[in-house]
Amino acid sequence: MGDVAKVLADYGPAFGQALFLTWKLTVLSFVPGFLLGVAVAVLRLLPLPPLRFVLTGYVEIFRNIPSVALLIFIVFALPDLEMLVDYEPAVVLTLTLVCSAFTADYLRSGINTVSGGQVEAALSLGMRPVRVISAVVLPQALRAVVQPMTSLLIALMLSTSLASQVPFPGRELTALVSKIATDSAAGMAAFAVAAAMYVASGLLIAWGGATLEKKMRILR
Repeated sequence: MGDVAKVLADYGPAFGQALFLTWKLTVLSFVPGFLLGVAVAVLRLLPLPPLRFVLTGYVEIFRNIPSVALLIFIVFALPDLEMLVDYEPAVVLTLTLVCSAFTADYLRSGINTVSGGQVEAALSLGMRPVRVISAVVLPQALRAVVQPMTSLLIALMLSTSLASQVPFPGRELTALVSKIATDSAAGMAAFAVAAAMYVASGLLIAWGGATLEKKMRILR
């Protein structure tokens, strides 16, 4: 406990900034990743086989490629193609692409929970297919995937540690622990503080997700 107290006394403000940066990267990656994932999931519903093939390939690639490998490709390989991406946008882009692929996949599962009878009933009432998707299918699918999306958000928050792999401006929690371990012998205590912050953030997200799920749950 003494080592932890000393680390907090010496690096308290730095841990606060690192936690804020971790949350910032999480939000900046999750919001566009979620919106892109919704767009991919909706476009996959269209009766256009070539488009479905391309979007299925998109989902499978970014769902299965390691995040670290994708970040290295964006930072170190794209410049060879004369596409230079700065470090912070590269981390956000990496997490966004991965988040969008998982969001699209989870939404596909949510869409499958909507019965075909509801779609047929909406079409028989004269609703256009786009209206059926936006007003009937998508709202129910989103309500069905609150828990998986909560888990995805937690995983995304933990994956912000990717920023420690590049010369990122500012230090998120993992990078800060690495610096403290390098500069002093307080690596274990620093790790304990960072781990507590990660766990607290994850529990906060899980609580928010559980509350949202309880409000949006579909009683069957």
